[in-house]
Amino acid sequence: MKTWLITGCSAGLGKSLAKAVLKKGDRAVVTARKVETLSEFAEEFPETALVLALDVTDEKAVTDTVKKAKEKFGSIDVLVNNAGYGYRAAVEEGSVADTQKLFDTNFWGPVALIKAVLPDMREKRSGVILNVSSIAALQTAPGSGYYAASKCALEGLSGGLRAEVEPLGIKVIVVEPGAFRTDFAGRSLTQSEKVIKDYEQTAGARRIGKDTSHGTQPGDPDKAAELMIMAAETKDAPFRLLLGTDAVTFAGHVMQGRIEEYAKWEKFSCQSDF
Repeated sequence: MKTWLITGCSAGLGKSLAKAVLKKGDRAVVTARKVETLSEFAEEFPETALVLALDVTDEKAVTDTVKKAKEKFGSIDVLVNNAGYGYRAAVEEGSVADTQKLFDTNFWGPVALIKAVLPDMREKRSGVILNVSSIAALQTAPGSGYYAASKCALEGLSGGLRAEVEPLGIKVIVVEPGAFRTDFAGRSLTQSEKVIKDYEQTAGARRIGKDTSHGTQPGDPDKAAELMIMAAETKDAPFRLLLGTDAVTFAGHVMQGRIEEYAKWEKFSCQSDF
């Protein structure tokens, strides 16, 4: 029986994952900023679910959550950094306050949780860390520059972390979902207040109100949850786990485009040596 710590469980992928983990008989520390959104977990799984309020941008709350998890279950075997949200703005439109808050949630929050669980994982020479990223980190759409940057930062950190902790028996997985039928394009999506008319046809075309994808996304969060569990429990899981047919197709196009772009300029690139 493993113990999972999962952030962002009030809805979407986090909620589906927490339910799947508990239904299979594992224990889970189920967290969200508003603890009242998690009451069903406490009622249905009173012995194996520890329901806690957690704002991942609050470093003390992160430390307290890990402490309470250890007091209740002894250790944390799997950390899932799922909490996060989207932000739409042209690069020129994005405010410092908005983007700092975005990075505090999507990047620095996961960093704090990783640092909080690693000492015990290092001591027992085992553990799994799943960092939920996005296919936006592969190639960025207009209006998603800041959001994609937060996920690129998380993926870059995860790559370095993987190289550091794999020899210690700790596995790191980056999860790259496509479009899933969650609240991500609904209540979890924010945008800049500033609007510049010159970006109307690019970033502006993807502003809230013009995005009609909410509720029609192809991805099933329950099926994604099962795949994440399988990856966490499989020895040969990929470092980058794509979720959804759209993610697989998109990644293929992006990678092929990069190969072709590099090849086109290869002879020039090689001219920069001494």
